Amino acid sequence: MKKAKILMIDDDKDIQELISSFFRVRNYDVVCYDDAQSALEDISSVKVKADVIITDLMLPGLSGIEFTQRLKVLGNEIPIILITANKKVETAVEAIAAGAYDFVVKPLHFPQLLVSVERALYLTRVEEENSTLKTVVQLQEGHNSIEGIIGKSAGIKNALELARRVSQSNANILITGESGTGKEVIAKAIHSMGSRKKAPFVAINCSAIPENLLESELFGHSKGAFTGAADKKVGLFEEAEGGTLFLDEIGDLTLPLQAKILRVLQEKKIKRIGENQYRAVNVRILSATHKNLRQEIANKNFREDLFFRLNVIPIWIPPLRERKEDILPLSEFFLRKYSALNNTKVKQFGKEAHDYLMNHAWPGNVRELENTIERAIVLSNSNIIRFEDVCTADNRTGGEQKEEAGVRFPVFGSNNVMTVEQLVNKYVQHVLDLNNGAKEKTARDLQIDRKTLYRRLREIERQQVEH
Repeated sequence: MKKAKILMIDDDKDIQELISSFFRVRNYDVVCYDDAQSALEDISSVKVKADVIITDLMLPGLSGIEFTQRLKVLGNEIPIILITANKKVETAVEAIAAGAYDFVVKPLHFPQLLVSVERALYLTRVEEENSTLKTVVQLQEGHNSIEGIIGKSAGIKNALELARRVSQSNANILITGESGTGKEVIAKAIHSMGSRKKAPFVAINCSAIPENLLESELFGHSKGAFTGAADKKVGLFEEAEGGTLFLDEIGDLTLPLQAKILRVLQEKKIKRIGENQYRAVNVRILSATHKNLRQEIANKNFREDLFFRLNVIPIWIPPLRERKEDILPLSEFFLRKYSALNNTKVKQFGKEAHDYLMNHAWPGNVRELENTIERAIVLSNSNIIRFEDVCTADNRTGGEQKEEAGVRFPVFGSNNVMTVEQLVNKYVQHVLDLNNGAKEKTARDLQIDRKTLYRRLREIERQQVEH
């Protein structure tokens, strides 16, 4: 965690040394000044930055009170703690009226001074978080956003406007776009703006669940319906009663499940596995896919009748590379969002980082951009987000990985040789990391389908938990 910096003003070298030593051993940075005028000039010209100022009241030239007043006139909100040998109440009142955060009387009680400094830092952090969160809301409102979708490009404006218009209807909606473009966020926004907003919003990724379990997840099952069904289970259609069921990656459904979904859409009824009784359901269906379903129909992988049932109102979200004008508004939004969430000061993008953000292809779309900004905020040790903070290893080397970024194999003959399964898992995780978590691109690079990738990732997660 970044050290807090204290600016100390006192013409007594012994006091300077005592206070500096006390705070430095407690992981604070301390910079000392003999007079307030020099400190004021350096703060005003941003030659020095501080989180807290400790200043003596009686100083040569500019007094502690005058220093506090002038700093406040400049609009600087650094908390100031005044120390003095004067115990009169009037002096304390004057100090607080001038804008000081606290007033500490000599002889110094260092634990009390530490508490005062820590409270000042806490207050500053809370105020920064509140300011950041207000800025985030203003940023959203100022860039034609709903529920986290931000953008000013024609493509995203069209998608948002259509989402608003259809939110009050009960028509089925099919949201298409590449992975990471924000399909689920659009679906949640449609639900939250519609008449069903007080009822559940239930989402399921049809690629993430094995085929033999997906039917049970959707429709539920009775006790003893199959091996392992120790009790009855309510399916997601019933869980979403009165609300919205979002079927993400519906293009990956098997044909038998497609037929059952079609029956539900036609009859508004479901039947749990192992039961003969049909149950009426009142659910609005929103679905999404990264696939071209018309091509899937031509390839006999998707039912045409189901497509027409789902695609009553189509909403397409363009990839980020086709809406460059949205990159910076999104970047600024994520910058403020994750600064607030990570209790860090809001940083700025340096020119090289700015150019990288604008010129990168963003194969993982908004999800990749968000992950990149969050990582940069967490790892950056500067007030400026630099090029090396936002670019990934594969971009730094132009596609050729640095040695430390590559997969490390165990030495043959060792007692800890990887199994083929472990080696495959390691490589899958490696490619996923290179793609910043973009699963669609990872599956494409590995030349496997998304279901296989999801099964592999679940196995990796299981192994990590076990070890």
